[in-house]
Amino acid sequence: MSKAFTKDDAADEPLVVPSRRPLPAGATNYVTPRGLESLRAELHRLNSERLELAATPSDPDRALQLAALHARIRELEERIASAVQVDPGAQPRDEVRFGARVTVRGEAGVERHYEIVGVDEADATSGRVAFLAPLARALLGRRVGEVVTLRTPRGEEELEVMAIE
Repeated sequence: MSKAFTKDDAADEPLVVPSRRPLPAGATNYVTPRGLESLRAELHRLNSERLELAATPSDPDRALQLAALHARIRELEERIASAVQVDPGAQPRDEVRFGARVTVRGEAGVERHYEIVGVDEADATSGRVAFLAPLARALLGRRVGEVVTLRTPRGEEELEVMAIE
């Protein structure tokens, strides 16, 4: 049988492991308590997957899958080790800080809600914005009633801070 019809050539392909969202050089890895717990839960899940996979030697792709899991676990362990947990409840309530939930109103009068969180817990669909994102940087340090100008691909947009939780 020709090698073209076997999986033997898969070992020749380079292993590609998707990376976590990067932190800029020198940036502190701030996380909320929920974010740190989520990272730890992910690490536990990946370690469980690794143990399960190690126990199934009949899988022909096992070596590649184990290598990918090891790489993801290593990267996650580094991220957890560099995490600096910030308690949102200990932050001042009168200005936007890390962990705050912020209500803003745009020029069209539409209110939106955002939570300033760590890089790994950011999720735009849930309104969680990484503290390094332009929106978060524009809001950090602001107080209720202040207006910020946010530069977007559509142009500049003014947002008024309506509430901080």
